[in-house]
Amino acid sequence: MAGLTICDLSRVDMFIRSGLAKTMLKAKWMPVISEHTMTYKKPLSMFKKYNVEMKIIDWNEKSFQMTHTFLVDGKVFAAGTSKGCVINKNGVIPPEKIMDSVRERLSKKGR
Repeated sequence: MAGLTICDLSRVDMFIRSGLAKTMLKAKWMPVISEHTMTYKKPLSMFKKYNVEMKIIDWNEKSFQMTHTFLVDGKVFAAGTSKGCVINKNGVIPPEKIMDSVRERLSKKGR
């Protein structure tokens, strides 16, 4: 299983759904994963259907912490954690600024 690739795709999905992808492109921000761990509890056979849940569980002044859970019929087959940040040519973008941009976009969308 290409678990790390699927974790990347789940983050891209979150960027698109939240509108953050448009903000990142416009502002020339780039997401970067600095740490990632995975624990595989059960094997996923080829073409087996599964769901992935990705959650942002915390952030500090520089990075986000995320979980990735791979589920088959509600049972955990693999679980991982990621630590990442968003950067531009000047360095790390504070996560609070990123969250503010998402909140702003979502509040405009809800109007």
